[in-house]
Amino acid sequence: MSMNRGRIRWQCRRALLELDLVFTRFLERDFDRLTDDQLADLDDLLRCDDYDIWALVNGSKACEVDRWQEMIGLLRQS
Repeated sequence: MSMNRGRIRWQCRRALLELDLVFTRFLERDFDRLTDDQLADLDDLLRCDDYDIWALVNGSKACEVDRWQEMIGLLRQS
């Protein structure tokens, strides 16, 4: 089953400015190339609080979910 890319793209809009900037660059650069598995991981990650996601992206909090590691890496590159 294919993930709903439009819904996931919309959920990438975040209230935290720093995180919104990261996701804006990520959407422009990487989003259209994500596989369904990667989209599922991103969908799960987006259920977290903005401050938790930001802590994972900026490295102040270790990612304890192995399958999110790749997505966090892509976000850090943005």
